[in-house]
Amino acid sequence: MRRGRPPAPSLRRFAAILAVVTAGAIAALWSGYELGPVLFPSGSSSGSAGRPAESPFAVQVWGQPRPMPALAFTDGSGRPLTLGDFRGRVVLLNVWATWCVPCRKEMPALDRLEGRLGGKDFVVLPVSIDQQGVSAVERFYRQYGLKRLGAYIGSSARLSQSLALPGVPTSFLIDAEGREVARKIGPAEWDGTAMLSLIRRYLPPNRQQGADP
Repeated sequence: MRRGRPPAPSLRRFAAILAVVTAGAIAALWSGYELGPVLFPSGSSSGSAGRPAESPFAVQVWGQPRPMPALAFTDGSGRPLTLGDFRGRVVLLNVWATWCVPCRKEMPALDRLEGRLGGKDFVVLPVSIDQQGVSAVERFYRQYGLKRLGAYIGSSARLSQSLALPGVPTSFLIDAEGREVARKIGPAEWDGTAMLSLIRRYLPPNRQQGADP
């Protein structure tokens, strides 16, 4: 019985390098370390209209406000809502999912942001695309001790098409007139100085200097 030839040295080196890279990638995913959003498969969003032209990991602040599409979703009790129901308040719309590692990392910051700025002038609107619905969101909130955020559920397919989402999390800062003024693809430190300063630009004058409720 003939034995096969041993791999050539170059192939052995390549296999060793591949094994190290693969192990590192698996370890990074296992530890939950991700810098960017969980991207949807190519073609799952509708075209490229409205997407930021620059790095997807930077905050995009538009020179001119952009119209937002009519979005339909439900609250924790199943009541149908649209963005129009929040007109008159600045809104941070965050599209997320409980299974998304970057989403899970930024949700506590969004909860703190709602606690700091939330009220008649501003609201964090986290719309989950979980197929399990509100039960998955409420379970997640209990697990992470999130007490200030509302629970909202939207259709992954409809939101992806309407907003041309490249992935989750994706956040939209919407002014009191219902127009998009900024966008962030990927997680952010929402209660940090930079984000607080950005959001306050669009709040009433008495809230722009850090006068939190």
